[in-house]
Amino acid sequence: MRYLGLSTLSPDSRPVSVIGLGTWQFGSREWGYGAGYADSEARVIVRRAVELGITLFDTAEVYGFGRSERILGAGLDDRRGDAFLATKLMPVAPVPGVVEQRGMASARRLGVRAIDLYQVHQPNPVVPDTVTMSGMRRLLDLGLVRAVGVSNYSLARWESAERALGSPVVSNQVPFSLVARRPLADLVPYVAGRERMLIACSPLGQGLLCGRYDPTTRPTNGVRRLNSLFTEENLRRAAGLLATVREVGAAHDLAPAQVALAWVVSFPHVVAIPGAASVAQLESNVVAADVVLAADERDALTQAAHRFSPVRGVAAWRDLLRR
Repeated sequence: MRYLGLSTLSPDSRPVSVIGLGTWQFGSREWGYGAGYADSEARVIVRRAVELGITLFDTAEVYGFGRSERILGAGLDDRRGDAFLATKLMPVAPVPGVVEQRGMASARRLGVRAIDLYQVHQPNPVVPDTVTMSGMRRLLDLGLVRAVGVSNYSLARWESAERALGSPVVSNQVPFSLVARRPLADLVPYVAGRERMLIACSPLGQGLLCGRYDPTTRPTNGVRRLNSLFTEENLRRAAGLLATVREVGAAHDLAPAQVALAWVVSFPHVVAIPGAASVAQLESNVVAADVVLAADERDALTQAAHRFSPVRGVAAWRDLLRR
């Protein structure tokens, strides 16, 4: 396992593994994994992740309305000290008092005295970051939060949030993958030259890059059924990208998902938080942390990603509604 160490992170926190574990699916009905997954499999996955050297665990108060945080905390149990715990504030009425109260509630559900990384889940279109970051500042000063991050922020708003906080906003969590390449334009170069971190959520395009789906085999769970990437036309258009992913994988004896993850974490100061439906999937994901892609392989993947042009907007939704 590779780890990312940043001077902007607390010395009391564990180093951040470049492959982490995203836990949106813990306790969330929309993934369709069932009660058995939440009550047993999820905890087994968490324990195995620790054994494999994963330190970065990402959750949010909105995932299962706090249930994901509880499942994660219970799964870690006596190994909480081996984890770098990241959770997120849903910015509904994010005035300082509310931010403080909800940060403390997340810490209780996780079973920790201090959250390693507390992130604003998304920018509030009405409440400025000067207001939200006042609450974050208070949590930092009280020692209840060790570092502050944001999620789904543009570069300009990330920089604005940092000015409002008055100290580093150390991370930005955004969708980043071979099918969500927008961060390549600004966020990836930005973190490469600074003590900041980009956390790639949905690094496998919610499973598209695992290579299991095509126009005749489409996903059935609620989250993927509503994702326009999984329309028949977009799955057809993804065939060229997946062919390149498989070609690179064949040279290293890697599965498509491992290649896709290796590409994401090949960029400086970028870490990934794929979910895992099983221990076997978790173990497969971890392999990507130590894969070294040759420069021409990474370039080939990047070029294939740029050639992938999915249908979006009304046309994509029309296809989804026909299903």
